[in-house]
Amino acid sequence: MATICRPAVSVPEHVITMEQTLELARAHHVDHPQLELALRLIENTGVKERHIVQPIEETLRHPGFETRNAVYEAEAKRRVPEVIRRALADAELRAQDIDVIIYVSCTGFMMPSLTAWLINRMEFRSDTRQLPIAQLGCAAGGAAVNRAHDFCTAYPKANALIVSCEFCSLCYQPTDLGVGNLLSNGLFGDGIAAAVVRGTGGTGITLERNASYLVPDTEDWISYQVRATGFHFQLDKRVPGTMEPLAPALKEIAGQHGWDAAQLDFYIIHAGGPRILDDLSKFLGVAPEAFRFSRATLTEYGNIASAVVLDALRRLFDEGGAHESATGMLAGFGPGITAEMSLGRWTR
Repeated sequence: MATICRPAVSVPEHVITMEQTLELARAHHVDHPQLELALRLIENTGVKERHIVQPIEETLRHPGFETRNAVYEAEAKRRVPEVIRRALADAELRAQDIDVIIYVSCTGFMMPSLTAWLINRMEFRSDTRQLPIAQLGCAAGGAAVNRAHDFCTAYPKANALIVSCEFCSLCYQPTDLGVGNLLSNGLFGDGIAAAVVRGTGGTGITLERNASYLVPDTEDWISYQVRATGFHFQLDKRVPGTMEPLAPALKEIAGQHGWDAAQLDFYIIHAGGPRILDDLSKFLGVAPEAFRFSRATLTEYGNIASAVVLDALRRLFDEGGAHESATGMLAGFGPGITAEMSLGRWTR
């Protein structure tokens, strides 16, 4: 059965703290009529610091979409291979052992995908399948796990490599002044993660079931407007309340598997913000401590989009993992509003 092994995670070297974020907001938006509201919302995220791919002075400039996308491509090629090497080593596999690369990112665009470059540069086989996912936003981390699970179920001896590369700072738009945009400027960070899903063997979560769910008529709640200046993030004020309609979907997948969603041993959940985790704790009937891995990612790195679930999973490994056959859930949430959910047991 397919087992997701220990993820490797890397964040850029440039750091911006919560205090610096608040100072920048005050300096750049001194006349904003809702500045105090935006500052309170940013403080309430609980994000202590974020890592960004360029110095903050460069991040705040807008040289144009073409230049920013060139930075995305160059930095992805510079940073992703080492993360992949670590993920392969943790899974005790070589590049030649990988049968499909699932690459997820919503913060830059390349065609062909980075997967083609990786196959050529890192000794993956020429018949390695490529599955780039660009438009599921933060949900793509969960989707990548699910598609890897599907692939390894169809081909039981196969191995899948998941790669998430998110440079959210390259989507900063200085002219977007809505409260949701100002909040996003203090919430999102940059990060790269990779993990191997082995068809046989490996230590980690042996995946048993996955599912997707879309909340009807919410496709405009999280979105991009694509303009000459690049990707403009749109965040509806109703998004923080999405756990109320999504929690039943999490309960349903667990129930279909004969499990109680409130009684699992571990939870790897996308941390879009603190209210997401607080509400999920309430609606699932789970102690807040159950989401400690997701909260740690949010506090130390901010919302790193599709890489959140992989970083939260890495933290479970760093804690020593779980006991043999411990039951757990992994879930990513994003545009749609979409949930990508999976269930599995810890296997050594």
